[in-house]
Amino acid sequence: MAKKKILVVEDEPQMLDMIKIRLEAAGYKVFTALDGDEGLKRAKEEKPDLIILDIMMPKKDGYTFVKEAKTEESLKGIPIIVLTAKTGMKDLFGIEGIKDYILKPFESQDLLDKINSYLKE
Repeated sequence: MAKKKILVVEDEPQMLDMIKIRLEAAGYKVFTALDGDEGLKRAKEEKPDLIILDIMMPKKDGYTFVKEAKTEESLKGIPIIVLTAKTGMKDLFGIEGIKDYILKPFESQDLLDKINSYLKE
């Protein structure tokens, strides 16, 4: 069985590395990007099963990423879990069509549980 593919778009290199290491240890194939522009390009190339997306990033923020991904036929069905340090964003995320998020800092197991809820066989 092929490994599930996850794209992680995060502009903080230490956070990106931590997430990548944890997801690979859990058996996922992980692709990364340091900003929204690169992330959208990688998403189109790799067609991940799930995207983990930081909201506050240079070049293209997470909101713009989500809007553009929804217009791409090949990307619009991919679940996105947003990472944010800002509390009280649930209403805005709902307006933007973002269904799931996790607050930073977070426990890796909480992130894995959320991922598994989307990618269980």
